[in-house]
Amino acid sequence: MKVYLDNAATTPIDPDVLEAMIPMMKNHFGNPSSIHSYGREVRAEIEKARKTVAKLLHVSPSEIFFTSGGTEANNTALQCTVRDLGIKHAITSRIEHHAVLHTLQELEREEKINLSFVDLDEKGRVNLSHLEELLTNNDRSLVSLMHANNEIGNLLPIKRAGEICAKYNAVFHSDTVQTMGHYAFDLRELNVQFVTCASHKFHGPKGIGFLYINGNVKIHPFIFGGSQERNMRGGTENVYGIIGLAKAMEIAHEHMEEHQAYIRGLKDYMTEKLMASVPGVEFNGDEPDHSLYTVLNVSFPPSAISEMLLFNLDISGIAASGGSACSSGSNVGSHVLSALKVNPDRPAVRFSFSKYSTKEEIDFAVEKLKELFSAKVIC
Repeated sequence: MKVYLDNAATTPIDPDVLEAMIPMMKNHFGNPSSIHSYGREVRAEIEKARKTVAKLLHVSPSEIFFTSGGTEANNTALQCTVRDLGIKHAITSRIEHHAVLHTLQELEREEKINLSFVDLDEKGRVNLSHLEELLTNNDRSLVSLMHANNEIGNLLPIKRAGEICAKYNAVFHSDTVQTMGHYAFDLRELNVQFVTCASHKFHGPKGIGFLYINGNVKIHPFIFGGSQERNMRGGTENVYGIIGLAKAMEIAHEHMEEHQAYIRGLKDYMTEKLMASVPGVEFNGDEPDHSLYTVLNVSFPPSAISEMLLFNLDISGIAASGGSACSSGSNVGSHVLSALKVNPDRPAVRFSFSKYSTKEEIDFAVEKLKELFSAKVIC
């Protein structure tokens, strides 16, 4: 049996999404920048997709810009804000995705900004009082705080954070890669200037995402070379990806409550099964009611198999992650768990679920974990 429990890294494409993309691959090959009929028909499909995304987020189509994914979207928002809006101070947390953390650290290294880190508690929750203190004591700031952490699932109270940023005229960017397609957003009600998306996190194709830029914000392109995306991103559009992204978002919103309830049930089920089957397990991150329902981060007891746990799971047919998938293959431990001072002797595994996950798969995974730890726990 093969079990895929790494959906925070990527999700399998929905068959209906693939079906929506195939006609564009087979029959509509025109360059959307061309003025003839081949180009115009493709351009029309791109704009239709843009309107679909904008309607689901309650924004104007002119505020949606398609990108290659979340990393490019985050880089565009952060680097262009510093370059174009005169920002000299940025605030983030030590548990952001590296697409944000490394970008801001590089901007600081280049002496373009001073970087501050907001305090976190032992569960990884952002101290909003400290955020306000940092905003009070600095000139106009750029604030970048993710809506849900990709490793431990903590949810930021994004509306409250936006209100605090607005009070101090700060530019607020939120990495919503893990929550877009999983939660409903009315961006008119949030004081946020930028949010980001990667289609493959909710059963769309890889290599496509978008950046929402509030219409009141004026920045220049991050990628030059053409007039695409209303002069905001040079390069021929990923037409098939754009169509797939829009279809995936449509499907996600049509069945959102149903999928939330189902997947949350799987997370709770695995939590209970692990507690009953592997003595000494601990769970990282915030309480379930304040955590992303697709992610479960588990610290297992110290064991002789600690360093080989993911390998042993893979050999058993179970795909999971030791942290952010963007860092997989490196020998560096999770910067998120390190920031929270989680015991490094306890191997941590991120299990993440989708609408295609099943209780049978969880039963199989927990049974394998029980076998692995039954005789190998270090006293």
